Amino acid sequence: MKYTTRTLGEMTTPLWFCLRAQPKREHIAAAGLRRQLAIQCFSPRLRFRKPTQRGAGWFVEAMFPGYLFAEFVYGEFHRRVIYSPGVRALVRFGDYVPIMEEDAITVLRRSSADDEVITISPDLEVGDAVQVVEGPFRGLTALVTRLQPPRERVRILLEFLGREVETETPISSVLRTAKPNGRVELG
Repeated sequence: MKYTTRTLGEMTTPLWFCLRAQPKREHIAAAGLRRQLAIQCFSPRLRFRKPTQRGAGWFVEAMFPGYLFAEFVYGEFHRRVIYSPGVRALVRFGDYVPIMEEDAITVLRRSSADDEVITISPDLEVGDAVQVVEGPFRGLTALVTRLQPPRERVRILLEFLGREVETETPISSVLRTAKPNGRVELG
């Protein structure tokens, strides 16, 4: 749904707006708006594991890079909001300003923690193709053969020196590379 700026200026009910923010500072801009103007903001972030040269590491990035959502009465707050630290602009299309539906924000909020972080932790299953990201087998592709959750370890089948070898490794040292039971060739 979108309204003209003139129509929004006459409305007295708070609506959810999409704001452009400085890159990688979305959550900081949202915190500033909450603190300085006491308006509701939502800047969801994703927490996920990614392979690095030093092994798998956890990363946190904005779900919508460069954007955040804020609820306010347009006529009363829009100038103060767009000139707040970390905010670049209010998203608009000419004279029209798009409005976020309350239901969409509610759905996103339900899937995030109190700190607006959604952790993506794909559970491994037997038959999953994985890549070893730490240890002596780093860089090799393997197949999960058994899970050992209490010990946070996994048994994997990999091709090493021309033959298939089954070994055990910590769950944190592998990342899933294909859907469960996907057909994967080792090596």
